[in-house]
Amino acid sequence: MSKLKRLGPGLLFAGAAIGVSHLVQSTRAGADFGWGLLWALLLVNLFKYPFFQFGPRYALATGESLLDGYQKLGKSYLWIYFFLNLATMFTIQTAVTIVTAGLASNLFGLSINMVNWSLAITFTCFLILLLGRYQLLDKVIKGIILTLTISSILAVLIAFSKQSNPISYLQIFPQGSELLFLIAFMGWMPAPMDISIWHSIWILEKKQSLKNKLSMKEGLFDFNVGYLTTVVLGICFVGLGALVMYGSGLTFSGKGDEFAGQLIDLYTSNLGDAAYLVIAIAAFTTMFSTTITTLDASPRAMSKTSQLILNRKERDYYLLWICILAGGTSLIFLFLLSEMGLLVQIATVLSFITAPFYAILNYRLIYSSHMPKENRPGKFIKILSVLGILFLSGFTVIYLLSL
Repeated sequence: MSKLKRLGPGLLFAGAAIGVSHLVQSTRAGADFGWGLLWALLLVNLFKYPFFQFGPRYALATGESLLDGYQKLGKSYLWIYFFLNLATMFTIQTAVTIVTAGLASNLFGLSINMVNWSLAITFTCFLILLLGRYQLLDKVIKGIILTLTISSILAVLIAFSKQSNPISYLQIFPQGSELLFLIAFMGWMPAPMDISIWHSIWILEKKQSLKNKLSMKEGLFDFNVGYLTTVVLGICFVGLGALVMYGSGLTFSGKGDEFAGQLIDLYTSNLGDAAYLVIAIAAFTTMFSTTITTLDASPRAMSKTSQLILNRKERDYYLLWICILAGGTSLIFLFLLSEMGLLVQIATVLSFITAPFYAILNYRLIYSSHMPKENRPGKFIKILSVLGILFLSGFTVIYLLSL
């Protein structure tokens, strides 16, 4: 079987990551700071890399998810994860759904209000997952990611070719209130750190579907393809914001449908109106895949956590948790949509300040006696991990001191 056919969890990672952090945060970073935050994007992707990689590495080496590993380190870590995930999963789900709703409204030209669009998308994803049709999304996500990647790179290259003024690559360190945006930007770039847990669950399911014929080398190749895709697209979205909107006096709208229109205009202004439908479909399907992936992954992780905490591995709590997540998300749409900006900011900041916790936990597990010695990473990854912990911890302290 070719490597391409074995790709899956890495692209699911990309599908989950290329959402609000890329389409919203990266584009806004470019529009507000030009290329000035490129350093932050590159460094946070570099220093988060080992801790995301530890998910599939641990799962392939042991046949267990990271959650099983956390339990071996101490049950208290499971409880911490449980409450952290409970604090962020509703806001993350709401954020990705509202962007998807804005793109759907723009694509289909139906001016239904955002609450109804969001509820309809949540219900559709919920229904697809309950009917067990998620396997179809797993198959088509390769095409979705490929389409968005090609169109994004093409749009940036054309935007470069149209530039008549000198482009500044001066790097900026935001001060004051802008520091909050930097922390939020890095918090979800390329994704919240706990997605490493989702990845460890996906890789086990992929291995099972291949009748255990998935080697460590193939699993890590799959991860690297997905991770590199998120980095390239992050740069592309920063570039689009920087080349088209920075210094133009234009600002992004805080409303989902208006933002979606502005985002698609970034592409069509460079690729031409003929590309509108392709870009709109690519952006919508990408965000839809993010929405359904997060709606599936959080309940899977919480189900596994519940099994381990309650010591009832024979019970499946997936249905309970997907109902809780879909219901809670719907209530936010109905009653707290006006506070959406604040909720997303809280979730992104919480994702960043908890990143050192997940980084240290994953590092401890991967270099513990629970991980076979022959499958542990080499010296370079170990050094990068230590530097990553220092980087993430340092920025968390800087942020907390600035409050």
